[in-house]
Amino acid sequence: MAATIRALDAAMVDRVLKHVASEGKTKEIPAPFTGEPLAEVPVSTAEDVRTAHARARAAQEAWAALPIRERIEPFLRLHDAMLDRRAELLDIVQWETGKARRHAYEEVLDAAGCTLYFVRRAPGLLSPHRRQGIFPIATRATELRHPKGVVAVISPWNYPLALGVSDVTPALIAGNAVVHKPDTQTPLSVLWTIDLLVELGMPRDIWQVALGDPADIGDPLLDGADYVAFTGSTRAGRKIAEEAAKRLIGCSLELGGKNPMIVLDDADLDVAVQGAIRACFTNAGQLCISIERLYVHESIADAYCDKLARTVRNMKIGASLDWDLQMGSLTYRRQLEAVSAHVADAVDKGARVLAGGRARPDLGPLFYEPTILDGVTEEMSVCRDETFGPVVSIYRFADEDEAAEKANDTPYGLNASIWTGDLTRGRALAARLTAGTVNINEGYASAWGSHDAPMGGMKASGLGRRHGTEGLLKYTESQTIASQATWLGFEPILGMTYEKYADTLAVVLKTMKRLHLK
Repeated sequence: MAATIRALDAAMVDRVLKHVASEGKTKEIPAPFTGEPLAEVPVSTAEDVRTAHARARAAQEAWAALPIRERIEPFLRLHDAMLDRRAELLDIVQWETGKARRHAYEEVLDAAGCTLYFVRRAPGLLSPHRRQGIFPIATRATELRHPKGVVAVISPWNYPLALGVSDVTPALIAGNAVVHKPDTQTPLSVLWTIDLLVELGMPRDIWQVALGDPADIGDPLLDGADYVAFTGSTRAGRKIAEEAAKRLIGCSLELGGKNPMIVLDDADLDVAVQGAIRACFTNAGQLCISIERLYVHESIADAYCDKLARTVRNMKIGASLDWDLQMGSLTYRRQLEAVSAHVADAVDKGARVLAGGRARPDLGPLFYEPTILDGVTEEMSVCRDETFGPVVSIYRFADEDEAAEKANDTPYGLNASIWTGDLTRGRALAARLTAGTVNINEGYASAWGSHDAPMGGMKASGLGRRHGTEGLLKYTESQTIASQATWLGFEPILGMTYEKYADTLAVVLKTMKRLHLK
């Protein structure tokens, strides 16, 4: 298998791995496609992390002192450079994750597009802003934005490029330095980006990278940070929130999801079937915003399920760096085991497999077929627990009230999808769903790719938002500077008593209200 897929350039791998803070320990990571060794990556110690924080903090002050127009220059160049060198970058993403090329391409598009968005918006968002003072003319209030200092970014293995770059880039543009912990299985695409940015003019020390087990380096990573941005499991997110609270520092957390898709009775079935293929099986379902619960109106459910099952059975899956495959491999052995366990448990308890339902070791060690389950009930693990793999369960509903109730019946609230021929109807239903993003006639990409709109989770799916204004300003501290004219202050004037002053001020404030001056 390995001989049929072009290998990564060994010199490139050696070069980018030098960007990891490490005293020399290494760990071998496998290629998900084949199970064969992919790279020998450096592993950081607690002392390496403390050193990385020291280097980041030493570099941060000079970086923050640069005019914003100078800070954004390397990132402005990054947009075109990533697109121009996309073939090289796509190979890296595929080799370290096992995903299909079309899904790796979504990572490149997101990383480039998100970077460009923050480059364009940062000068306006970070510049001083006049705010309304308590007294017109007499009070002048200005809001400033200062960087937090050193930000710890912890990014996951499933979208290492997109989620790493989209969190680190705004933190750096805002004037912070970053100590970044990508997943040890998937560091190459981030390290490649750092190497490119240094070539494009970014100071090397402002983006530090540490690799290792959270049990070994998690404490020093958080201890040295002024803010933490984390993407991963809800269980880990709770622990990070607790540690951040102890130190009174902020954090943003994008966590798990058990995302619903609702197919209304007026939906185009063919379009909704193709939409489900993307929504459920992109990156083999290893996407925090992918669909795992599919609710179909009872009047169209049988026809829809037949179409969907036929389409899924004909999906092209395998290990290739070409564009024609529709789904690739899982990334970790533990994900294969979790997917297999969920499907086996459901089948043992009476669920029916409409498509898929088995591992495919003939394709590679971590392949599992795209799978549709029907007849899933509450006692099955797959019903409520996040699978994070290529498995979707079908449920039926009678009306929109029932659809909304069932879609919301989960501790999670990350993403949702609605399919309908009536956009007004779809928007009305979307507003009833407790999810941070809702896509109409798309599974996830409409909201994910709209970088001017915030993205994040409700309930157990997280805190804070990436993208949009908040995606940049969360990495800053706001400061208000207010100056007062000497001729009007907050003490009685012209010999007034305090009682007379209070009466006069009440009249002034009511007049200001009528004149819309407050």
